Amino acid sequence: MSLTKTNILVRSLSTSAATAQLVKPPIQVFGLEGRYAAALYSAGSKKKTLDTVEKELSHFQQSIKSDIKLKEFLMNPTLKRSLKVDALKHVSTMTKLSPTTSNLLGLLAENGRLSKLEGVINAFKIMMAAHRGEVTCEVITAKPLDQAQRQSLEAALKKFMKANETLVLTAKVDPSLIGGMVVSIADKYVDMSVASKVKKYTELISAAV
Repeated sequence: MSLTKTNILVRSLSTSAATAQLVKPPIQVFGLEGRYAAALYSAGSKKKTLDTVEKELSHFQQSIKSDIKLKEFLMNPTLKRSLKVDALKHVSTMTKLSPTTSNLLGLLAENGRLSKLEGVINAFKIMMAAHRGEVTCEVITAKPLDQAQRQSLEAALKKFMKANETLVLTAKVDPSLIGGMVVSIADKYVDMSVASKVKKYTELISAAV
């Protein structure tokens, strides 16, 4: 999407006429979800409602996960877009959502992009984390990390960060890794699991036969 189209998105999300200059997010998230999130970040920055929008979207995201009927309504491709737009306007009014959040939901409904809402919210959360100087990191291991291992890992990761950045570490368990770990930090991804090495060696052996 070009800068012009992104600015059109910003104008659609903003209630202010002063939208010519795009406020760039602190980190870029690629794809359609990233473009909507970037436009949302710009609109929220201009209205000084970034924190409010993040809280509202997080709450709405939880509502979608817990309310099956709501999720089915939003994701049903056979329903008319106008019906979804009207329904979301009603929800926005009833729950007193900010204009920026309400405009996002309405815009996604109008464009038939509500299936991308989860991705847009997650992309916006990544931008907000960067906005606060947080560096998100996900570590997946075959067995749960004990306290000493977690502290050692955090210390190692912090060496790659700037002084004003804060590490936000999430640890998950996946027994299929066998051993080692998979680390995702910001936009970097490193697979140090035993399973990946086994797969690599298997492919090398198969190619040699």
